[in-house]
Amino acid sequence: MNLNSLDPAWIGKTFDDFLFRPQKGITESRAAISLTSQLTGQVSLELPIVSSNMDSVTGLDMAETMALEGGLGVIHRGQSIEKQAALVSRVKRSHSAVIENPLCLPITATVGEAKLFARRHNINGILIETAEGSGVLAGVLTRRDIPWQRDFDDRPVAEFMTTFDRLTTAPANVSTETAEQIMFEGRFERLPLIDGERRIQGLITRKDVRFLRERPYASKDNKARLLTAAAIGCAGDYLERADELLKSGTDCFFIDIAHGHSTVMETAIDQLKSRCPGVPLVCGNVATADGARFMRDIGADAVKVGVGPGRGCRTRLETAAGVPQLQAIRETWCAVGGEIRIMADGGVKHDKDIFLALACGADTVMLGSALSGTDEAPGRVIEDPATHTKKKIYRGMTSPEAVLESLYDSDDTDAVDAALYTPPEGQEIQVPYKGSVVDILQRIRGHLRSAVSYAGETSLSAAREKTLPDPLKFMVPLSESSRRESYER
Repeated sequence: MNLNSLDPAWIGKTFDDFLFRPQKGITESRAAISLTSQLTGQVSLELPIVSSNMDSVTGLDMAETMALEGGLGVIHRGQSIEKQAALVSRVKRSHSAVIENPLCLPITATVGEAKLFARRHNINGILIETAEGSGVLAGVLTRRDIPWQRDFDDRPVAEFMTTFDRLTTAPANVSTETAEQIMFEGRFERLPLIDGERRIQGLITRKDVRFLRERPYASKDNKARLLTAAAIGCAGDYLERADELLKSGTDCFFIDIAHGHSTVMETAIDQLKSRCPGVPLVCGNVATADGARFMRDIGADAVKVGVGPGRGCRTRLETAAGVPQLQAIRETWCAVGGEIRIMADGGVKHDKDIFLALACGADTVMLGSALSGTDEAPGRVIEDPATHTKKKIYRGMTSPEAVLESLYDSDDTDAVDAALYTPPEGQEIQVPYKGSVVDILQRIRGHLRSAVSYAGETSLSAAREKTLPDPLKFMVPLSESSRRESYER
C-alpha cells in the first residue's frame, strides 16, 4: 500500500479532526457492554488499555492495578535487569489462586531476618523449611507471630512459628473451591500445599482467592496470576534481560525502540523468537504501512503505532519524523489489519480519542500521560507553592532526566555509550495530581461503553467489525468552527 491508495480524507488527520456519527442504540444496559479485545493472538484484555513502559508511568503499583482492572501494565526497562525482573516477580506473586513457589526461610533463620524478609517481599506469612533449600515444610510464621520488640531479633523463628503438627495442609491438586472451604471452616488465612513427603508444592491464601473472585474481569494467566508485560530493547544486554524476565514470569515482551522499522529490530526479533519461543512480542514503534508490514513479516505478534504524538516526546520537533496519529493507525490497519494486532501509542488527550483509535484500526491503546499523575504512577506528589496545586512528574524515556537515571542504574555499557552520544528526543513536564488510576480506568470504561452504544452495537468487537472496513462512513470531518463547537468548553 502507498499513500495514493489511502483515502485522501485520512491524510494529515488525527483525533480532533472527526466526530463519530451516532447510530441507533440497541443495548438495554450500557453496563453490560463487553470491551474485550486482543492484545495479541494469545492474550486478550477485558479493558483494551495498556499503561506505557515509562519510568514515570508503570512500576509495581501501576502494573498490579492495571491487571486487576482488566488492562495491562508494561514495566519499563530504565533500570537494572535485577530490579525489573524483581518487579515482574512481585506482580506475578501479588494476587494468584495458587502461589506455586512460595517464599521460604529455613528454621535456622532469626526473627530479625524474618522481619526484613517480610518487609522486602511485602508478605504477611512465611513458610519455614526444615533446612535451607530442603523444600520440606516445618511450619508457618505470620506477622502476628513475630514479636515487635527488637530484643527478640536474635531468637530463632522456630520459637514463634506454628509448627507442622498444628497446621492444616492440602495436596497440590486441591480445587480452589475446596481450599476456600477448608480455610473458612478453620478460620485461617493460608493453606500450604504439600506432597506425601511434606515437600512444599504451593500456597493458597484466603485473601487472594476472595480478591480474584471479586474481580472476574482481571487480566489473569491460566494459573490465575495477574498478567504483566516487560519492556526490552534491541541491543546490549537485551537477551540476558529477556532471560531473567522470562524466569520471573513475564507474559509478554514489548520490544521498545523509537524507530521500530529498522534492521536492529529485525535482528532482535529473530534472536528472541529462537531464544524464547511462544512468548508474545509487541514491537514498535512504527507509523506507516511499510513499517507495519515489516513487523508482520519478521514475526511480531503485535505492532505498536505512533511516532511522536505523545506529550513526553519531541521527535517531531527535533527530527520532523512522524505521521498524524489517526492517519498512522488507519494506514497500518489497511496494511496488516487482521494479520497481526495493532496498538495505538500516543496522542490521546480525551477518552473519545481512545474509541476513535479502536474504531479506525487499533486493537488496544497505550496510555502514558493520561495515567501519569496518579497514586499508582512512580514518583512523589509535589506541591506548587504559587498555585497550591499538587503535581507529579511525567517524562519521556528519552528525556535527559530519564536517560541519566537509567544510565546510573545500568550495567549495559553499549546502552550507556549510545545514550551519551544520542541527543534526547523527550522532555520532562509536570502534570496535575489525579488521585487513583482506578477512577480514571473506570471513567474510560464507562465512556467506551457509551461510545459503543452510540455506535449502535452491544460490544466493542461488534462495533469494530462494523466500522473497520470503512470508518469514514461513520465519521464526520470537522471544520475549524465545528471543531470549536465540539471541543472548546
